[in-house]
Amino acid sequence: MKLNFEGAQMWFRKAKIWLLNPANRKPVYIIGGVLATGLIVFIWLLATLFLSNVKIEEAKAFYIYDNYTLDSIANKLHSEQLISNEGSFRTAAGLLGLNVKNIRVGRYKIEPGSGNFTLVRMFKNGLQTPVKITLNNIRTIEELAGKLGSYLKSDSTAFMHLFRDTTFLSKHYLDSETVMTAFLPDTYEMYWDTKPDEVFEKFANVTVKFWNKKRLTKADSLQLTPQQVYTLASIVEKETNKVDERPDVAGVYLNRFHQNMPLQADPTVVFANNDFTIKRVTGKHTAIDSPYNTYKYTGLPPGPICMPEKSSIDAVLNATNHDYMFFCAKPDLSGYHSFAVTFQQHVQNAKAYRDFLDKNGY
Repeated sequence: MKLNFEGAQMWFRKAKIWLLNPANRKPVYIIGGVLATGLIVFIWLLATLFLSNVKIEEAKAFYIYDNYTLDSIANKLHSEQLISNEGSFRTAAGLLGLNVKNIRVGRYKIEPGSGNFTLVRMFKNGLQTPVKITLNNIRTIEELAGKLGSYLKSDSTAFMHLFRDTTFLSKHYLDSETVMTAFLPDTYEMYWDTKPDEVFEKFANVTVKFWNKKRLTKADSLQLTPQQVYTLASIVEKETNKVDERPDVAGVYLNRFHQNMPLQADPTVVFANNDFTIKRVTGKHTAIDSPYNTYKYTGLPPGPICMPEKSSIDAVLNATNHDYMFFCAKPDLSGYHSFAVTFQQHVQNAKAYRDFLDKNGY
C-alpha cells in the first residue's frame, strides 16, 4: 500500500492520541521493561562468557587430573592466579554444562585474555596442547623412564613397569636389555595424558620408519640386526665424540666382532660398573663379571649402553672398510685416536698416550 505524506501524518496523530490515553501507557511500560531487562541479561551473558577473565601476561600450562570436579578446577585456576574472577567462571561453567561427567583430564594451555567460554570449551572437549618431549644423552632405561615421567602424566614407575613387562616387550621382539633400541633421540610431540603403552607405540613407530629398506640392507650386509647396529652405535658414540671419526672406530669394532675377538670397549666397562664418573678404566674395573664387560666376554653386549644419535647409527652402517684392529687416544688431548693394525703398533701408541698422561699429571 502506497503511503503518502498526508497518510503518515494521520497515523502519527492516531498514535499520539493513543499514547495520551493513560489506559494505554501501562502495556508500553511493561514491554519496555521486559526489553530493557532482556538487554541487560544479554549483556551480562556476553560479559560472563566472552569478556577476558585470564589476566596473565604469557601463556601457562594448566593440568587437570583424574576425579577433578568443577570446584577443583575453579579453585585451582584461582589459586594459581590464572583467572581474576572465580565466580564468573563458575557461572559460565554452569551455564555451559561443565561437570564431573564431562571434565576431560589433560594439559591445557591458558592464553592471556581468554574468556570463560574458551576455558570451559577446552576442559569440556579435551582441547589439549601437546607436550614437546626431547630425548638425548640418555644412558639407561631408568633415565629414560625418568625423562618420560617428567614430561607426562604417568610417572617413571609406570614406565619402568612397562620396560620390564616381558609379555608386552615380546610383541615387539624386545626384552628389558634391548628396549632402548625402540627409542631414537629427537624432539617429539605427545599429549600429556597418553598412557605408557601408547607412548611406547608412538616411539616404536618412529623407529620402525627410521629403519627403512636402505638401512636394513646395510645392516644385513654387516651381518647385524638393527638392534645390534644400535648397540654398536651406542659404544662407538661413547668411545669418541668426534663425529667424523666414528665410521673408523665402528670399522675397528666390526673387524673384532667378525673375528670373534673381545671388543675391549672401555665405555661398556663403565656401563657395567654403573659408575659414569670413571675417567680411566683400569684392571679393577675390567675385573667385573658382567655381560656388558667386553674385556671379559666376546661379541656385543646384550643391549645398548646409551641412546645413540641417529648419526652414530649411520656411522656404523657406513663404517670404514679398513684393516685396523686397535685404536688408542692420541697423546695431544685432541679427542682423536691413533689406529693400528698389529698389537705391537697398538702397544707403542698406548705407551705414548700413557706417557703423555703421566707427564702432564692426568
